[in-house]
Amino acid sequence: MRQIVNINEGWMFSKVNSAWEMVDFPHTWNGYDGQDGGDDYFRGTCMYSKPVRKMLLPKADKYYIEFQGTNSEAVLYINREEISRHRGGYSTWRADITEALSRDEISTVLVKVDNKVTEDMYPCEMDFPNYGGVYRDVNIICVNNAHFDLEYYGSQGIKITPEINGTNADVEIEVYPKNIKSEQKLVYVIKSADGEILYAKELSYNETKTVITIENAHLWNGVKDPYLYTAEAYITENGEIVDNVSVKFGCRSYHLDADKGFILNGEVYPLYAVARHQDRWSYGNALIKSDMDEDMALICELGANAVRLAHYQHNQYFYDLCDEKGLVVWAEIPYINKHIPAAKESTRSQLKELVVQNYNHPSIIVWGLSNELNLEDDYEDMTENHKYLNDLCHSLDSTRLTVIGSIASTPDTDPFIRITDAVGYNLYYGWYGGKIEDNGIWLDNFHKNNPDKPIGVSEYGCESLDWHSNNPVAWDFTEEFHAHFHEELIKQLYTRDYLWIRICWNMFDYAADGRNEGGKPGQNRKGLVTIDRKYKKDAFYAYKAWLSDEPFVHIGGKRYVDRAEEVTKVTVYSNQPEVELFANGVSLGKQTSDEHFFYYDVPNTADVTRLRAVAGSCEDTSKINKVSQPNPEYIFKK
Repeated sequence: MRQIVNINEGWMFSKVNSAWEMVDFPHTWNGYDGQDGGDDYFRGTCMYSKPVRKMLLPKADKYYIEFQGTNSEAVLYINREEISRHRGGYSTWRADITEALSRDEISTVLVKVDNKVTEDMYPCEMDFPNYGGVYRDVNIICVNNAHFDLEYYGSQGIKITPEINGTNADVEIEVYPKNIKSEQKLVYVIKSADGEILYAKELSYNETKTVITIENAHLWNGVKDPYLYTAEAYITENGEIVDNVSVKFGCRSYHLDADKGFILNGEVYPLYAVARHQDRWSYGNALIKSDMDEDMALICELGANAVRLAHYQHNQYFYDLCDEKGLVVWAEIPYINKHIPAAKESTRSQLKELVVQNYNHPSIIVWGLSNELNLEDDYEDMTENHKYLNDLCHSLDSTRLTVIGSIASTPDTDPFIRITDAVGYNLYYGWYGGKIEDNGIWLDNFHKNNPDKPIGVSEYGCESLDWHSNNPVAWDFTEEFHAHFHEELIKQLYTRDYLWIRICWNMFDYAADGRNEGGKPGQNRKGLVTIDRKYKKDAFYAYKAWLSDEPFVHIGGKRYVDRAEEVTKVTVYSNQPEVELFANGVSLGKQTSDEHFFYYDVPNTADVTRLRAVAGSCEDTSKINKVSQPNPEYIFKK
């Protein structure tokens, strides 16, 4: 059987012309300079080196090294001999190192990684750092000469395609063995979620595809019931396992309806989503599992049932979490902002890896081809490339749909938006021009003009920092305007049933080294949670009030403590039917609201006003200090 040896620890790292230092993976060299503003973070070549002793590895016929993420171009050397290279910063890639390891007892593995600006590899222009480094796990996979293919676009070597047939699921299992011999067998197994073997069959070495019918299949049903089966495949010889692969999968059916939205397993299932960038404060994209666990926990606390994993392939571990938690996923490649003819091959290779590596995830329903491309950038060539990508997607995966995230200025009559199966629009009316109410008006016009085209909102949002105001307006960067904006967008988007998805941009603040907005450079602060995951902004609770079943009440404006106005505005969020707010023990009244937002005018005459909100068995408290003049620390100074 195959064995996997993690080699994350004990690498030497060096920038060009700098001293070597010891690091462990995951690692990026842009954890700080990619987040401090100025758009001047280091983009160039760095090196990682590590000695590998073959005698310490499990005995095997073949050895492969696996990199789960190297950004952006990587070249692998062993004992100064070039072994392999990979272009694209977000996918898994592997290389056969068997012969190189056999020549010496101690082999020096060196990988050069380069994240410089290039015009032939995406992302070329983006509003997030192109963090350089080896920022995901690195393994050595030890296998028999006969094994499931490890070089097929970095995939698992097994492909699971369930098809719902009445109450049953016909599960096609296809494997990609290498060097298999005629005397060897292929064994296929399906297990239940608790590990019970439900079906098993042994076939000849050349029967690489089979169908197993699961009777009365337990469906993967989103957050309601994310049931997962396990499929296993073995190469055996004389009853002994030679190699093995194992993947989880889900049985589900879905489609998009231009009037009813997303349909899961025959039932309307509205998608309420957030978008996620993968980076963190001070260590960029070099995440460990506990970071991803925390992200998932926050998304689940919010109550979202879908996520857009933008704008690139994310860690396999996070797709696994989406499968397990039942989040529906929009997955995409970094074909963003600008069409560059010289980089077409990059879009195609990255799309192949995205689809093939993630084919088995039941959470994924759409493959995103591009985001916010300007139609003025060589329109004919861009259109041709999208048709190619669309056909490529369907040839690799006939079970899923394709989508683009379109900029709002793209006319709804343009043939470009009809290339893919569905379309999403990034709408920022009320922030980048226009009025907040224009979002709903625009969508209704699109739906009227394109009644057969599934339309979703792929981005919407505004920025919030540490500023506060009793009378918030756009571009004051206050937490109060941020909350108001999202309250209004929730009312507009969550009540339009024809939308197949609604994606809040963004779940978390993220680095944008070229930005300098709101008085603090280096970040895009449209998140509902800060980049360090320490603070949930008030808008977080606006969504939780609509989406979560966990009873709660939250008083907004907790960071807006010093207030000068005689009467101040306070918003309370709750998913309970009734809220009562007390100020220094005096009731300001009970309110009911189908919109889950409760607005109070609070007298601000005492030196300190202590607030207490009660909703059923839930309580929350905060306080207000009366001041003579507005606190200058709350005001954004341009």
